[in-house]
Amino acid sequence: MVNFAHPSVDRVREALRAHGLDPEIRWFDEAATTAAAAAEALGISRGAIANSLVFTLDGEPLLVLTSGAHRVDAVWLGDRLGGTIGRASKDVVRRATGQVIGGVAPLGHPSPLRTLVDDALAEFPVVWAAAGHAHTVFPTTFDELVRITGGEPTAVAP
Repeated sequence: MVNFAHPSVDRVREALRAHGLDPEIRWFDEAATTAAAAAEALGISRGAIANSLVFTLDGEPLLVLTSGAHRVDAVWLGDRLGGTIGRASKDVVRRATGQVIGGVAPLGHPSPLRTLVDDALAEFPVVWAAAGHAHTVFPTTFDELVRITGGEPTAVAP
């Protein structure tokens, strides 16, 4: 594994420390831009990967942290939230998170985002999330993920 500095990863590390956490941020030799790639690199179940997906809810950015084992049902979730969910463009993702698709972390963004946390992640004692760069991940727990993001635990599909 490589290890080097990157401004987005530094912001994630600072945000984690602001919440009283100092997990090891792991750097991969190869980019892990999918849950399958990250799970393979870590030797764990794909379900233990917390994908950070940015959508829009009636035009506003919405961060959905979902288990890598399944997909978000945008129509179903939008109905539950009382609005319309769409996939955010790469420009919206970058503006909202300060990070690029494939390495979006659950925190370390320029300003807080409304965040939903897939309750399926609660099945795993440790979950792994991107740390602001496609080559990085950090370990956490479902409860910590909810706490550090101010997220709302919810199902993301029926």
